[in-house]
Parts: sequence; C-alpha cells; structure tokens
Amino acid sequence: MSARSVERGTSQRTVAVVTESFLPTLNGVTTSVLAVLDHLERRGHRAVVIAPDTPGLARFRSRTQVERYRSFDVHRVPAVAYRRFPVALPHPVLDTILAASGADVLHAASPFLLGGRAITAAGRLGIPSVAVFQTDVAGFARRNGLTATVPLVRRILGRIHAGASLTLAPSSATAAMLADEGVPRVVRWGRGVDTALFHPDRRRAAHVRAARRRIAPGGETIVGYVGRLAPEKEVERLAELGGVPGIRVVVAGGGPSRAVLERRLRHLDVTFTGPLRGDDLADAYAMLDVFVHTGPAETFGQTLQEAHASGLPVVAPASGGPIDLVAPGLDGELYDPDAPQALRRAVLGLVTDPAAVARMGSAGRLRVEGTTWEAVGDQLLEHHDTARTIGAPPASSRMLRVGWDESVSARA
Repeated sequence: MSARSVERGTSQRTVAVVTESFLPTLNGVTTSVLAVLDHLERRGHRAVVIAPDTPGLARFRSRTQVERYRSFDVHRVPAVAYRRFPVALPHPVLDTILAASGADVLHAASPFLLGGRAITAAGRLGIPSVAVFQTDVAGFARRNGLTATVPLVRRILGRIHAGASLTLAPSSATAAMLADEGVPRVVRWGRGVDTALFHPDRRRAAHVRAARRRIAPGGETIVGYVGRLAPEKEVERLAELGGVPGIRVVVAGGGPSRAVLERRLRHLDVTFTGPLRGDDLADAYAMLDVFVHTGPAETFGQTLQEAHASGLPVVAPASGGPIDLVAPGLDGELYDPDAPQALRRAVLGLVTDPAAVARMGSAGRLRVEGTTWEAVGDQLLEHHDTARTIGAPPASSRMLRVGWDESVSARA
C-alpha cells in the first residue's frame, strides 16, 4: 500500500490523468476525461493531465510549454497521426512528469501505449493506478484489416490491465469479458449524462420546431443517429430504412466515413448536420422522434444515455454496452445485429405506434435522471480510494501474462 494515507471520500487528492485522447480530438474518451476533470475541480481536488500532442500543431508549441484545462496543467507527449487520430508514443518524458506530479493515484483513460507506460511507471513510483477500459483496441484492429496484430494487441491490453491496481469496465459485458480473460480486480463503472443539457423540454423551443418542419415538412417521423462517422460505427446499417413510409433520417456527427455514407445512404435523402457540441448537439437530439444506434462493438454507448435524457426511445444492437442501457419494450428496442433487416423491423414497429414512442421516451428519461456526472464522478472517487487502499501491484503482478495468450487465436 502507498505510504500516503487514505481517508476515503474526504481528503484532497492529486490525480494524474493520463489519456490516449484529449482536446482538440473529440470522441468518447475525450468527453469522459473532460467530465472527470470537471468533477475533480468541483470537489476541490488537484489534477495533472498527460495527453498526446496534436500532429501538425506540435511544431508550433514549445517543448516546455504547458497548457491548461480549467485549473489543471496539461502536458503533451509526442504523437503520430493514424487515420487522423493522434496516437501517443510511450516517451520517457511521461515518467518525469509523473514523478514530479505528486500524484496520489493515476487515472489511465483507455490505456494503450501511453497509458500502459504510465501504469508501469506509476508502479515503480509506488503510485496506485485505475485503468478505465473504454476502447476495444483489438476489435478496432480487426475491423481495420489488421487481423494479424490482434493477438499482440490482446496480450498488450492484458498486461496493461493486470498491472493496474483496479480496472473499471463500462458495461457488464465488458466486465465479464475482462474477468473471463484473466484480468484481476475488475469492477463496473458507467458514465454520467448531463440531464439539464439533454432534456425533452428542448422540443418546445421555437428554433427546434422550425428545424423539425424543415426536415419533415409533412410531419414525418424523424429517425436519427448521433455519433462519430467511422467504420466501426457501421452507420451504413441505416440503409435498411429505405422504403419505410413516413420517416425522414438525420445523421449528426463527423468523421472519416462521411463521404462514404453520403453515397451509401443517398436513397434516404439523409440530413447530415456535421459535428456538433453543447446546445447544438442537444438540439439535434430534440429534433428526433426515434434514436437509432448502429455499432455492435460499443463498450458503453454514451449517445444512448443522451438520447434517453432527451426523451427518445432508443433502438440499438443487442450487443455490448447497449444491453445494459436499453430495456426492450420499456424504453426502446434491441435488435440482433447479425439478422438481416432486424434494425428495419425494430424501427418500423415504433414509427407505426406513436403511443409507444411517447411512452418509451418518457421511460428512458426516468431511467437516466439519477445518472448525472456528479453522481458517477463521486463513484469514481470511491474507486480511486479503493485503488489507494490496494496500493500499486508488485512488479510480478505487472508482468502477468493473463489468459489472452492462450485463447486469443480462436477469437481472432
């Protein structure tokens, strides 16, 4: 156990937040990290952020320059670009920053190359660590044609999480997968949602009503997707909605698949909004009648919670994170992602039953009203305290090979 005393829930602490993604890159990891930092400041704790540099901007930034997010220092480490996404390199400067941070606990967001080195360095320094599993890196590699790398990626992820004091899984499916694969000390930690920003009352705003009239001048049901436009999201599944009477389709978000989707979904006459944040994002949800998620490989599914908070029924794959977030027949529907036209049937069942849409939308709002970032943030602080009680695992534990070595070839 660390020499630092642990007074659970009350003592001020310093948290080193090491993340594989940060501003200006926008994705689920960045959003969660920002929410964590906001909560640490809200509760009066200190933090230091270590994040990838932005390729293309690094040459304009001094090596000694330190950015700020709220009241916290943000240190950048070298990174390379892969498909427009900054990938941090496990640079030795991380060890120096971590040693000087005075951290009581390390919070590693979706650790891979950068976070893995941080967990190892924290162990040498006697700093307990919490590893937050968010991105299925092995699945990403497989979907992007890098199948040969999947066994190596699995081994790396196994060693990273075995080396942490505690691993937080975003869903019951992910927690079970990690535990089955031999990763020790796994507990579930979900995500919060801003229930004030995402609210059914937005539908009554004049500008939202005007936008709805532009998109659906005949009073059609507006079905929409919100999220990143990338191959792993499989947004092209919306093509199944072709020919469904009385609907209009909205796709809100940006990403590398935008041009492909414009071609694949041309027959739907989709309204593409581009990337949105804040009030504009909340307004996009408010314009919809039914929310559809398409990606079967989500470890959580934050947009599903935002849709529920906005008073929308949710249609999502019966896979991964959505299984915990949607109660079929109560606040939405789950469809089999391997069954042809299953998404179409689920949507068709809702758009032909306005009473069910209203009932499920209200139930979804009730489901998430207590799931605020403040409540979830306090749960995270308790997990940090648990990690501090456990302490930094011994070096022998950090080198554990776990069960991925033997089982991965069958999965790949």
